[in-house]
Amino acid sequence: MEKFSSTLSGQLLVALVLGSIQVFAFAPFGLWWTLYPSFIGLFLLLQQVQKTNKKLFLVAFIFNLAMFVATIHWIYVSMDLFGGMPTIVNILLIFLFAAYLAIFPTLAIWASYRLSFLSQSSRYLLIFPVFWLLMDWVRGWFLTGFPWAYLGYSHADTPLVGFAPVLGVQGITLAIVLICGALTLLIQKQRIKTSLLLIASLIVSGYLLQQQRYTELQSAIKVALVQGNIDQNEKWEPSQLYPSLFKYLDLSEAGDNSTRENELIIWPESAIAGLEIDMQRFLQPLSQELEMKGKTLMTGIIEYDLKKDEYRNTIIMLGKLPVGAGYSQTSANRYRKHQLLPIGEFVPFEDLLRPIAPYFNLPMSSFQRGDEIQANLQTGLTTFAPALCYEVAFPELLRKNVHENTGMLLTLSNDAWFGSSIGPDQHLEIARMRAIEFARPILRSTNTGITAIYNDQGKELGRLANNTEGVLRKEVQPAFGLTPYQRFGSLPLTLYCLLILIGMFFFYKNRANNH
Repeated sequence: MEKFSSTLSGQLLVALVLGSIQVFAFAPFGLWWTLYPSFIGLFLLLQQVQKTNKKLFLVAFIFNLAMFVATIHWIYVSMDLFGGMPTIVNILLIFLFAAYLAIFPTLAIWASYRLSFLSQSSRYLLIFPVFWLLMDWVRGWFLTGFPWAYLGYSHADTPLVGFAPVLGVQGITLAIVLICGALTLLIQKQRIKTSLLLIASLIVSGYLLQQQRYTELQSAIKVALVQGNIDQNEKWEPSQLYPSLFKYLDLSEAGDNSTRENELIIWPESAIAGLEIDMQRFLQPLSQELEMKGKTLMTGIIEYDLKKDEYRNTIIMLGKLPVGAGYSQTSANRYRKHQLLPIGEFVPFEDLLRPIAPYFNLPMSSFQRGDEIQANLQTGLTTFAPALCYEVAFPELLRKNVHENTGMLLTLSNDAWFGSSIGPDQHLEIARMRAIEFARPILRSTNTGITAIYNDQGKELGRLANNTEGVLRKEVQPAFGLTPYQRFGSLPLTLYCLLILIGMFFFYKNRANNH
């Protein structure tokens, strides 16, 4: 192995394999343990790179490029089905996007190895974890951010998940990279006692935290999540508008109605594939009918402001609602999406990009943002903090809208853009982590799948498979209260990183003075 990795081409091949196996740690595979041989192999490989004086940055970059290509290649499906560009161009764009994402963790690796005054233990257990977290945060913020595939998402079924309600998903990420560093030291027979103690402490602490309850359960409410499985190629055709609506209505009413008073019905993002202003003859009578039946409906729709000529991706409420919060076009009891999806909902540099190809001119790709902080949705049964589709990947955005008396989380989505790829599974995995972080149930309603419900501890209560139509009916208990992460967000991790960096600065300064 050492002989093979002594050449740059061999090192790049090993880095390629080590990075690509990380995809198996995430949904739908769930092989969380693959992260450990991936990172341990990288650490050992980079020592070999240093010995032979090869390009550290290039090897680290190939490792991360392989990881992102393997993990987010599913974006290709939407480009292939709806982009209208040649296959070779689609493939090139995926590689360019993956290369852009790979720059951030590569900088973390490169910077931690360039600090030559560090010992191996300081590099693995102090500086590398801090740089990794910092670059993850930058990736999740820069140019609106793409906070996908954080390492912590892979460990929802391990003891380390106990850190999520305290430090968020990145608290799990920190524990993972610390364990990877400690295991590497054990393999090298360095800092054996320290490494064993660190690993044991993280696992035991995570387990003990997992046993804690941060919120109080309330009386259960009846919910019905409707998955219409409408073909994305037909969804926006005018002739398909009312057939799609009747399908959602039929599914919502299917079965025994005798025990469904006070039921909350949830349709997915853009279930009503029309402008709200044009749908009043449908929405007003439907709201009155639902109110008579004692039912409430949440649905995605496109809000259009005629005066400002602005479109917004919106959730509206119909039917039985609190006094003063009933349905109207001016009701404040609605949610407007804030974190828009680049290309899909807005086009950066649109004057330049839109003329290039149909992919940069998709239907409904000129939305305006809603406010970053909005009131919870009021149903009369409980209150909801919503996140529309892609927004659920931004925990700090959701945290700003979750309060002590927020009963549940809600996410409406339309993953039909990505077909039967692994994308919808990863999206669901991310949504599940939000339930764990905030210790509240999350309801996820999608057009084609995967529709699912998780309780306040992230345990699955039911799901509808991808590319099927149906209704997921359950009784779910809201939960009130505050988790530590909800109170403090990323502040504890920020302070941790800051203290480590300050400590390293003074260590280096003292070392320089002594020499």
